Amino acid sequence: MLQNKIYQNFFREILKTFLVILFGLSLIAITVKAVNFLDLIVENGYSISTYFLYTLLNFFGVFTKFIPLSFLLALFLFIVKHLRDNEFIILWTSGVKKLQIVNLFFITSIFIVLIYLLLSSFITPLTLNKSRLLLTKDGFNSFLPTIKVKQFSDSFKGFTFMVEKRLNNKIENVFIHDQSDILKNLVAENNTTRSTTIISNAGIVEEKRMILFDGYILTEKENLENNLVKFEQLNISLKNLKNNVIQQPKLQETSTLKLIRCFRNIEIKTLDCKKDSKTELSSMLNRRFSLPFYLPIVALICSFLLIKPKFKRTFFLNKYSIFFLSFLILLYSELMIRFTGISKLMGLIFIFTPFLVIPLLYFILMLQFKKESYLK
Repeated sequence: MLQNKIYQNFFREILKTFLVILFGLSLIAITVKAVNFLDLIVENGYSISTYFLYTLLNFFGVFTKFIPLSFLLALFLFIVKHLRDNEFIILWTSGVKKLQIVNLFFITSIFIVLIYLLLSSFITPLTLNKSRLLLTKDGFNSFLPTIKVKQFSDSFKGFTFMVEKRLNNKIENVFIHDQSDILKNLVAENNTTRSTTIISNAGIVEEKRMILFDGYILTEKENLENNLVKFEQLNISLKNLKNNVIQQPKLQETSTLKLIRCFRNIEIKTLDCKKDSKTELSSMLNRRFSLPFYLPIVALICSFLLIKPKFKRTFFLNKYSIFFLSFLILLYSELMIRFTGISKLMGLIFIFTPFLVIPLLYFILMLQFKKESYLK
């Protein structure tokens, strides 16, 4: 019973440290991303509520990426702390075997692997897809934030504009060039219009509506004829403007089931399932399913800290070298996963590495602990 309580406390302590580190790193990363996401308001005219919801949904994408590093830091700090405080020595003297603690680390890593698989395979793609659909569904909220003084702006498809002065929602010396047929209703025979250019001395912008004063409308037709019309006041509806935000879901935003179907050459509307795309599909599927199984390797490598070195300065059992080796494993997995789609051999090596290395490391730890017991 006492040992079970010790194991439970250790498990909770590792998990608590893991979650603290994971949330800390994720919050720092999402804060940096949130600054870049401000372009949704400034460049594309989305509302503040859409911006915050989009940032929140993208948090899961950042959260998942930091799981391996957070687990390494949590387990390493846990072991180093208890070694420094001589708490493990109390366990060894009370009859607890080192291999039992290794098993605890291994079980903890498997528990986090399951969480990792759930996030990477289902939750993260779902939330990222929701964030993309959010931009597609909501559209821009107001034209006003996209206006830049003395700068050409092409935040919307086929719609370029510039103003020389701006005071709140009042603008002066306005230039608009439309190739997307948004303004085709302003002129007659709009079916032959190639582009429309508007030059105005002043105007007022109200969310998705613009009122221009004292200007000209220049229309270019397909037969290369130009028409020039002067106006005193012109009301323009901007509801049909489409911003340049990518609306097609990316691979990381696509559900795992769709990726698997596409990999099996089953046609998916939102994906290109030709042979040329198999490279990216293979890498993405390996990232979701194979990468989590590198965490038990990290757990077993960190367990080498429990081995009592014969000399005080044994290089391979030094905490710095073990942390560096564990970090190299994570680095290896991140680098290798980029090449898994290029070569089938590389993909097989990446997939089967954990299943070969884990038994080997566990066997080495068993031998080392047996040697220690014989020496005693």
